[in-house]
Amino acid sequence: MAKLRSDQLEKSLANVKSPMAPVYLVTGDEPLLVQEACDTVRHAAKQRDFLERELHHTDAGFSWDSLTHSANSISLFAEKKIIEIRVHNGKPGDAGSKALVEYCKAPSEDNLLLLEFPKLDKRTQNSKWFKAVEACGAVVTIWPISLQQMPHWVSGRLKRAGLSADPQAIEILCAKTEGNLLAASQEIEKLKLLSDDHHIDANTMANAVTTSARYDVFGLADKALSGNSRSAVTHLQGLRGEGTEPTIVLWALAREIRVLTLLKESMDNGKSFDFIARNAGVWDNRKPIVKQALQRLSSGQLHLLVRKVSLADKVIKGISTGDIWNVLLDIVLSLSGTQALSAQSQRMMLRI
Repeated sequence: MAKLRSDQLEKSLANVKSPMAPVYLVTGDEPLLVQEACDTVRHAAKQRDFLERELHHTDAGFSWDSLTHSANSISLFAEKKIIEIRVHNGKPGDAGSKALVEYCKAPSEDNLLLLEFPKLDKRTQNSKWFKAVEACGAVVTIWPISLQQMPHWVSGRLKRAGLSADPQAIEILCAKTEGNLLAASQEIEKLKLLSDDHHIDANTMANAVTTSARYDVFGLADKALSGNSRSAVTHLQGLRGEGTEPTIVLWALAREIRVLTLLKESMDNGKSFDFIARNAGVWDNRKPIVKQALQRLSSGQLHLLVRKVSLADKVIKGISTGDIWNVLLDIVLSLSGTQALSAQSQRMMLRI
């Protein structure tokens, strides 16, 4: 039906009287923007009486039969529902491809299917299942914000929050967050509490960002990438002691792991490090530690880290049991190049 940019999505759903597409696929590697796009779809669906929601993660215990079952099951309260499926690795496989093609042939008016994918490559976009989704519903592509676009994005975000800022203040925030949209967004929320006249000058911005403990999560990631496991563990314990939300810690680690995995796969395909690092938004001053981590970690270790990130996400959401800080500790040690658990213990943990 349509290909939409994230900035077009809200406008396309503004008229509550107009029907929504039966399927929405949100794809991209910018977590904050992907989350907000999905929130926009959910909010619009709720306004149209889609009051029930089922959430599925395509982990080892997931079966694509769940989609067929959910689509065919009738609510006890006869409510329309959202069926949300998060495909963490971007590959539905043969079973998922078949299920999506079949679903798109005759989607029910009482269901809205929301699919969340990481960035999809050209080959995937030419697949049969993607073409079926594209023909049936709407594909929302989330493009990353480049370093050059960051000041404009921050300025727009400030305006949405009812704030304005000096160009130098915006430059300070961009430099401190280094392209991290989630951190920038969180700082802007804090600035709303600090500003009396809704205008942020350079001094206010500098004081706000330098006293923010949450930026330590970037220091944690850097220490892990550098292979300094002892310092990284101490840093993680400090974050926990300061009351930092585990969601923020996981976000910072997951971001690095996704970038490392992308770089590793591209380098294995013969692309140069400098070229792919630039395209992935790796700042020049961080290239040495990123390159060091790539030399230390194998593709298999990175894929295992991706699975551990998925587990941590489910523990935070209450889908899986466990102590989130223990899971984060294992991720930090693994990213640093230290195996805290035996191979058998790791397999058992990932099955939980």
